[in-house]
Amino acid sequence: MGEQKKSVAGIALEDGKFFIAQRMPGGDMGEKWEFPGGKVEPGETDEAALRREYEEEFGVPITVGRLLGHADFEHRGIQRIVNAYAVSFQDHNFRLSEHLAWAWASLEEITELDFAGSDTKLLPALRRFIAEKA
Repeated sequence: MGEQKKSVAGIALEDGKFFIAQRMPGGDMGEKWEFPGGKVEPGETDEAALRREYEEEFGVPITVGRLLGHADFEHRGIQRIVNAYAVSFQDHNFRLSEHLAWAWASLEEITELDFAGSDTKLLPALRRFIAEKA
């Protein structure tokens, strides 16, 4: 078995709500909600991948904080890991290029949405993150 593929998710928390985005239609993840992020390219750090993804997908610079948690999952028969990092926005002038919509949602609201399976595995780490902020 080859090396595990790695992705990153940026977790922005403001006023008790998380920044989420809805993917464009198409593919097996079409129209699902997610914590934005993406694949880590060869030779790229997790932090650099998150900054690149947020710039490409929303046109905004971010500050990447600490690792909040990770989840293992399988996608199309390939073992993957997603590392979730706290992120903060330097501005809120979002320009959507790869998503239908964005929103701020509580954990309770997230559990009611059609959310990406890999991202739902991050919810226990996000509950801990909220408890730390309280």
